[in-house]
Amino acid sequence: MRNIIDWRRVTAPDLAEFEDMAEAAWQRLPQEFRAKAGNLLIRVEDFATDEVLDALGIDDPLDLLGLYHGVSLDKKSVLDLPQQPDMVFLYRRPLLDEWAESGETLGNLITHVLVHEVGHHFGFSDDDMERIEAAADG
Repeated sequence: MRNIIDWRRVTAPDLAEFEDMAEAAWQRLPQEFRAKAGNLLIRVEDFATDEVLDALGIDDPLDLLGLYHGVSLDKKSVLDLPQQPDMVFLYRRPLLDEWAESGETLGNLITHVLVHEVGHHFGFSDDDMERIEAAADG
């Protein structure tokens, strides 16, 4: 027997639900990784701002799934003046579009983008990020 879904009642997670999913993805990451991230903020927004898209040369706001904003730990100095807190942005609408197109679970996609963007905070290589993501899937 086939499971029939009444798509009229299915909705995409709103910003608050998406934030909960991002928090759950964060909690699945290794504790030592989370501890070393310090006061890194994770924000969920529907889209990147026009200023961000312009600065990155991105025409289509659906092309940016996430963004690290700050100075990576490998480039910081104790002599640096305090600035805005380092932040990772997850963009809900582009992530939802990617989810619909990729067939990947939304939780795995959020985790993947989160690990990638937090990896920029640490100055990690792509190989480092893949190992952390694999540990989160464990």
